Amino acid sequence: MNICSISSTAFMGIRPRIKAAWHRHNASGYAFILPALLVILCLVAYPFAMAIYLSMSDAWVGTEGKFIGFRNYGDLVQNDIFRQTLQNSLVFTFFAVTVKTILGMALALLLNARIRFQRIFRGAILLPWVIPNTMSTLGWLWMFDPLFSVLNWVLKYAGLIQTNVSWLSNPYWAMVSIVTVNVWRGLPFFAITLLAGLVSIPPELYRAAHIDGAGAVRCFFRITLPLLKPLLLIVILFSTISTISDFNIVYILTRGGPMNLTHLLATLSFQMGLSGGRLGLGAAVSLFMFPVLCVVVYFQLKTIRGGATYD
Repeated sequence: MNICSISSTAFMGIRPRIKAAWHRHNASGYAFILPALLVILCLVAYPFAMAIYLSMSDAWVGTEGKFIGFRNYGDLVQNDIFRQTLQNSLVFTFFAVTVKTILGMALALLLNARIRFQRIFRGAILLPWVIPNTMSTLGWLWMFDPLFSVLNWVLKYAGLIQTNVSWLSNPYWAMVSIVTVNVWRGLPFFAITLLAGLVSIPPELYRAAHIDGAGAVRCFFRITLPLLKPLLLIVILFSTISTISDFNIVYILTRGGPMNLTHLLATLSFQMGLSGGRLGLGAAVSLFMFPVLCVVVYFQLKTIRGGATYD
């Protein structure tokens, strides 16, 4: 027997073992998810790791910089503009998400009701979400114009105001303006997602409740809201993350003004990191809320799992 025949026999004996191990350890499944894993590593994990490194360095545009630890974060805590920006971000996120939650639930209930042209309304509600964010924000910029504002014209015609309102130059109205645009932009996400949850609720539960004498309000708090709670928490979670990191709306409308009173973390990070050239400090601004968001995500997911029931 020659060497080739011995090798062939040995391979034929090992082949069934390799095949069994392949199926036993689900190696084929890992092979299928490998491309997606590589994409995540290259487009998400690597940039995130670089951002962490930059936030702990004194890098400027065009220079690598050196490792300085948490000095950038200490400088931010002592920076008045950053503290104001942090307050702006929390206020902006709280009011925007709260209003979107309330109006989104109300709109979902309305779209779930049996009304005429229901399909048309369900499609039209997606328009603010479908239109490119930059284009729609430029439209709002024209609506907030101090001289040619259509909002001022309507309010004047209705007799609600006598003089033009400086929507984007007044600190109070500037915050109201960016919250309004964010709510308008994010409301379809709440409405359509919650509508999908409402459609999945068995109608027999409402019929049984009506037989027992329950009204619409009681059915909402005893049936609709408890069954929608896991979905609602997920929607609020995603909306909170996207709202606190909003950039386009603030950058186009106010550029963080007046007097830095509408700056958000994303716009301040852009101003310090790219416009100002301090990449390390800009990266520290963008990552400052990351631990807080991790804690929020942890407790929300824990609440969702705790409220879930399985048969």
